[in-house]
Amino acid sequence: MSIFIILTLGLTFALTRQKTVVVSVQNVNVRQGPGLKYKSVETLNSKTRLSVLAEKNDWYKVRINDHKFGWIASWLVNRRDNLKRATKLSEATIVIDPGHGGWDSGAEYKDNSKNPKYMEKTYTLEVAKLVAADLRTQGAHVIMTRDSNKYVGLKARPKLAEKVHADAFISFHFDSSPQRNEASGLTTYYYHKGASKKLAKTLNKQFNSLPMTNRGIDFGNFLVIRDNTRPAILCEMGYINDTHDYKKIKSTAYQIKVARLVTKGLSEYFSS
Repeated sequence: MSIFIILTLGLTFALTRQKTVVVSVQNVNVRQGPGLKYKSVETLNSKTRLSVLAEKNDWYKVRINDHKFGWIASWLVNRRDNLKRATKLSEATIVIDPGHGGWDSGAEYKDNSKNPKYMEKTYTLEVAKLVAADLRTQGAHVIMTRDSNKYVGLKARPKLAEKVHADAFISFHFDSSPQRNEASGLTTYYYHKGASKKLAKTLNKQFNSLPMTNRGIDFGNFLVIRDNTRPAILCEMGYINDTHDYKKIKSTAYQIKVARLVTKGLSEYFSS
């Protein structure tokens, strides 16, 4: 009898100690597994309280009722912001990769200037931060390979995307030509066909409204997208050593427009 009582008390204690969360927005999917690729088994509304049973890839396994379980994106519960309704974009984990950084300046408007205002690394970070901020307002789970002027090795960037099971990986860069003012425009690169090529097409289509020549999509043998099994693209958002492009690249208005178009493109990509 005493053993039965101890076991009963232990079970009761475990249940009372179980973590609970509250759904923060409308239209949140509970899926069969921890990720967007799994089928939705239930759609929940705001203020629904759930018990958490496990955690994987930043998703919670939850009890919906005594006989029904599923997985929910952890960033869509216990939120304190203005997001009202979840979308597929809200459920996505997106890795944003600002190219270069630290001692690696990337291309420059003026060669060997030693001035950050002419360096590719400065503007990849500025654009990436704006993209991340805009995506987060839509509820997306955004992870940056760097968020300051520091060096991150090339291999570490796709490795991060693999680790977090990213639904999309976007690397931002600015192109350069052998001589100044020889080339202009933006290009969206993919390495793998399938999801990556589809992602490149979807985002590049949005860039048609930018005040810069859109050179379309192309195959690119870049390590960060080549050694990456997640949907991955590299965006060259203008030629930094072209006078016309450089004026746009350093413009806050241009950077904000890029961020909004990336969000719009990703929303379309995940909706399809």
